[in-house]
Amino acid sequence: MLTRKVLVPTTIQVFAEQSILSGVDPSSPTLEHPAPIHHNRAYRRIVLPILALLRMGASPKKIAWSIAVGLLIGINPLLGTTTVFCLAAAFALRLNLVASQLANHIVYPLELLLVIPFIHVASRVFHIAPIPFSASQLFHAARQHPVALIRQIWQWEWHAFMLWAALAAIAIPLIALALTPVLRKLLVRVEHHEYPILHPHAHDRHA
Repeated sequence: MLTRKVLVPTTIQVFAEQSILSGVDPSSPTLEHPAPIHHNRAYRRIVLPILALLRMGASPKKIAWSIAVGLLIGINPLLGTTTVFCLAAAFALRLNLVASQLANHIVYPLELLLVIPFIHVASRVFHIAPIPFSASQLFHAARQHPVALIRQIWQWEWHAFMLWAALAAIAIPLIALALTPVLRKLLVRVEHHEYPILHPHAHDRHA
């Protein structure tokens, strides 16, 4: 199984913090000495990059669709393909690459958890031989009939992928439509600087 490489640069966190702070008027008397706000790791690695993308001009609709596509591609049952699929989808659909890869990375543990359920449900939907849940059966098949097992694994994976594609076709628009108004409201708050400000040195102390 290939290990997924995260394409979202770590510097996006620092850039997000700087881009947020740059929108604040330093001459404002209430912000001369802002109290440090210690955000957790998830906030720094997920929310701050999204805030930075909004400040850079990315539309809420494009970010919403990028996140939705990244989330669903991230759980597809073909292990080791998510990064490539995300890149292809981002270029083909003109999505935001950072947002799609960020969502893809977030759901990586779910991909490992869902691959067997996908195969199990697909075997029932398409009426194919179910995957044996006994490790000894798999080892026996690998020793006695390795070529047949490879063909069977490919059949399981392919039908699981077809099941996932049907699910993605329904789920991606629903997720995108749900996220778009949320991101639009967040954009309004970003434009009015009504979001928590991360202290410039808080990330260094708590990274």
